[in-house]
Amino acid sequence: MLKIENISLTFNKGTINEKTAVKDLSLHVKKGDFITIIGANGAGKSTLFNVIGGTFISDEGRIVLDGEDITLTPEHKRARSIGRLFQDPMKGSAPGMTIEENLALAAGHGGWLSSISKKDKERFKECLRPLDMGLEDRMQQPVGLLSGGQRQALTLMMATINPPKLLLLDEHTAALDPATAEKVLELTKKIVEEHKLTCMMITHNMQSALELGNRTIMMNQGNIIYDTEGEERAGLTVNDLLDKFKEAAGKALDNDRMLLGN
Repeated sequence: MLKIENISLTFNKGTINEKTAVKDLSLHVKKGDFITIIGANGAGKSTLFNVIGGTFISDEGRIVLDGEDITLTPEHKRARSIGRLFQDPMKGSAPGMTIEENLALAAGHGGWLSSISKKDKERFKECLRPLDMGLEDRMQQPVGLLSGGQRQALTLMMATINPPKLLLLDEHTAALDPATAEKVLELTKKIVEEHKLTCMMITHNMQSALELGNRTIMMNQGNIIYDTEGEERAGLTVNDLLDKFKEAAGKALDNDRMLLGN
């Protein structure tokens, strides 16, 4: 479904600030996979998403999505097939527009503001109702007035209102309080299962990485150092993951955020 073949990306080439963010990375994502991705800061996780999503074009390698080579496809064109959520709840929506207008924009209306029909409005309300946040009764409220959790939940609905071929979740609950984060995670699982989405999710919480989805990969220094699924993954604990990291990277994981998140 998604084939990443030997991609590399180096920033600031030829300068003292040169840094290789992704190095000769290959990954095959099967249709319906829900992959959790872990790794310390600077491991290349978000850069990988930026390359997949088209924010950055890789220096080398190839990316094929559902049989189509998208290696050089612009970001705005990839967005038709790739949904994405970021850690910052302020990204992914237009704060000055209403909830209704944001959903219309996400749904792909041509002249979206003037063509929101009564049927559209009902559809949007039905999409929002499972959030259990009362947003379906506040359709004319500007998104900028919502709380972080409400906005992130809305952005999740926007990213999946037309189910994408691939959903990228870049620590999308990290900026939320624990209760709201749990609610958004439950909603994420429900939407992924309901639409049978292919999903990749970066998380700093190693326990969540083992509990969510069907496959976990670990990154370090711009590459994948561990990839597990099935029975092997089902029997793993957080301590096992720490041991796997030390074995593959040659050093212990030193990341307070990840360790404290478990």
